[in-house]
Amino acid sequence: MSAQPLNPKLAPQKLALVIGATGAFGGEVAATLLASDWRVRALHRNPDRARAATGLAADWVAGDALERDDVLRAAEGVQVIVHAANPPGYRNWAGLVLPMMDNTIAAGRREGARILLPGNVYNYGPDARGTLAEDAAQHPATRKGRIRVEMERRLRQAGQEGAKSLILRAGDFFGTRTATGWMGRVMFQAGKPVRSITYPGPLGVTHAWAYLPDLAQAAVRLLDIEAELAAVASFHFAGHALDGRQLVAAFEAVVGRKLPVRSFPWFALSAVGPFNETFRELSEMRYLWRETVLMDNARLVNTLGAEPHTPIETALAATLRGLGCLADQPAAQAA
Repeated sequence: MSAQPLNPKLAPQKLALVIGATGAFGGEVAATLLASDWRVRALHRNPDRARAATGLAADWVAGDALERDDVLRAAEGVQVIVHAANPPGYRNWAGLVLPMMDNTIAAGRREGARILLPGNVYNYGPDARGTLAEDAAQHPATRKGRIRVEMERRLRQAGQEGAKSLILRAGDFFGTRTATGWMGRVMFQAGKPVRSITYPGPLGVTHAWAYLPDLAQAAVRLLDIEAELAAVASFHFAGHALDGRQLVAAFEAVVGRKLPVRSFPWFALSAVGPFNETFRELSEMRYLWRETVLMDNARLVNTLGAEPHTPIETALAATLRGLGCLADQPAAQAA
């Protein structure tokens, strides 16, 4: 009897471990992986609560990203580890972020798995200007920036020992999972109709934004071809490069009316910063609103053929609707 041809539908699904699946990037990538026929295992200290909060049909396992044995156990048999762990409110970053990164590296090395790290513009200091390629000099002047540079250094070092990694850097995130980001907490308030916009910088300065569903699509498409990538690979995601006037105009098109624009009270943030770690960390990011710092996506486009890109008004409408900011504006929702 001749052998039957292998049915590709019966081939085993690829398995990814997501650390930080309750967060913005981790949750979006987990959802995109599931929609792309990956199996997803998600690590959380309280799996039942995380499952209920996210609605993700992942295999939730109990564990702490700070406990190496928990991470090693969760990573058994995976091809990819999405390291999206992000202590809330920037609290105790120095004491938490690097130990978690080391645990993920240990698991990635043991399993031969590709580690995906979401990067951002924090690596670049006030000397950075214009559109930056992946090899641009990194001279961070903030604590977050220095920690991010060290995370990437450890991934590169691990690459010399056989650990594979993928860094995808982007601008500030926005989307339905970003209620605590610049959008949802500063520019407008999640859960409330948009009556005005609080803008953190000069309206004429261009700023880099990354719509999370687009960024997650780019990440998963890279993971689908991860075997073809360099052992230590990095890419920049351009996203939406908009100055303040363009962004406000897009908001106005979505809500269907003119919006007052208010300046962000940086002076108040600076005054409270010494007593509040979250405010202090936000205050350190002011330089990124004063100067244009954008991502050069030529390498990403050359690899994928195109960068996933949702038109800004469509992306903002989905963001506002998802954050509960268009509930009393049916005309704008219909548009």
